[in-house]
Amino acid sequence: MRTGQGYTLAEFVLWTRRSIYGLLVLALIPALLHQFAGFTWLTVPWGVVFMLGTTVALSAGFRTLQTYNRLQEAQQAWSSIVSSSRVWGGLCRDLVDDPVRARALVYRHFAWLAALRHQLRGARAWETTNKAYNIEYRRRYHIQEREESLQDAIARYVDAEDAADILSSRTRALEALNLQGRETRRLLREGVLDPAAYADLQDVIGELQRQQGVVERIKNLPYPRQHAFINSLFVRILCLVLPFGIIGEFARLGIADGTAQVGMIWLGVPVSVLISWMYMSLDRVGENTENPFEGGSNDVPITRICGEIEADLRDMLGEVEVVAAGKQEADIAL
Repeated sequence: MRTGQGYTLAEFVLWTRRSIYGLLVLALIPALLHQFAGFTWLTVPWGVVFMLGTTVALSAGFRTLQTYNRLQEAQQAWSSIVSSSRVWGGLCRDLVDDPVRARALVYRHFAWLAALRHQLRGARAWETTNKAYNIEYRRRYHIQEREESLQDAIARYVDAEDAADILSSRTRALEALNLQGRETRRLLREGVLDPAAYADLQDVIGELQRQQGVVERIKNLPYPRQHAFINSLFVRILCLVLPFGIIGEFARLGIADGTAQVGMIWLGVPVSVLISWMYMSLDRVGENTENPFEGGSNDVPITRICGEIEADLRDMLGEVEVVAAGKQEADIAL
């Protein structure tokens, strides 16, 4: 997630420059045909362009709203995970009389967080991290989950037996929660926990399972592809048609002034590029908001959130060496 003052215009233009090159070519074609080939008839009525632009604006606005709602829901789910994690740490500290076993419950929770964030960082076919403009921008920062294996991550928190159970499971994050459930039942049987304390811990485990289900749904169910496709298609059609409408309008301006048409026609090229770029950028921003866990610069910063949870819970346990809350590079928290 971008945490600085915001993107600069130069940074945004650099990110979209490949599209700008294509838009410039599209804008030059009707100008060249009009000026040098004499195809003065090759124009599109401005009313057609206006209607198409209105349709694209409505479609882009709908997509922007829906993708923002996905991002907001992901943020809310992780806020609930933060709250439940703090409750878990407090209950383990206050209700489990054995400090060693209380610490084991907390550290197994860290293993669950590691398994969940590695799961969410996994690539999906519909995600956009492998597109050239995103690969280039991603050189500014590093995604921890793609540089460290899950095995190494959970080895810091649980013993070899628990680690093997988690890694051998098809649903690794869920298995970490199942281990918590089995351990709390063992503590209840051994008399370390009373029934009320056991019920409190089970309530937290249930809430964590519900929030895991929310983020898994957002990760595994993409923004409807038919809506994504039709919006991108409409934008491309507009970018193709717009230069022919712009050139016609600027050519008529030249005739109305009684001056040479040359200057007015070529002025239509940057105007066409600018308007097309605005629509294209809106479409791309929507595209990069669809998947809030893929590792983009506008994602929910789950690595940093997990680091903050770990720091808070280790502090609850009275540990002197508290883990850092996650790295931040180029005003981007991941």
